[in-house]
Amino acid sequence: MTVLVALLPWEGPAAPAGGCPLVRRAGDTARNDPALRPASQGRVRAVICSVFRGYCTQALRVAWCESRFDVWARNGQYLGLFQMGSYARARYGHGNTAWAQSRAAYRYFVDSGRDWSPWTCRP
Repeated sequence: MTVLVALLPWEGPAAPAGGCPLVRRAGDTARNDPALRPASQGRVRAVICSVFRGYCTQALRVAWCESRFDVWARNGQYLGLFQMGSYARARYGHGNTAWAQSRAAYRYFVDSGRDWSPWTCRP
């Protein structure tokens, strides 16, 4: 019997080994602090789905594209799982956890009409 399994982009052979890498921040002297270690991809995915519920699959695709599920991801002013800019973070919130970042992104998502227009990556 052959079983076929459809893999999402973060589950296939191109997925990073051992989960999301921690992006080192300038001045970070506590690299071995467990509180600064990234959550496992499975945990981050579960958090995103808990927050986005019916939009879970879409949110997972956007977060994977934007940050590879890395809460410490940074691209200029854009930070976190959903790479929110300084204006969006000031308006919708931000934090160092997948929960805080997902809730902020969800507020932004709802405020934008439940579409992904504020993000570069789309589901």
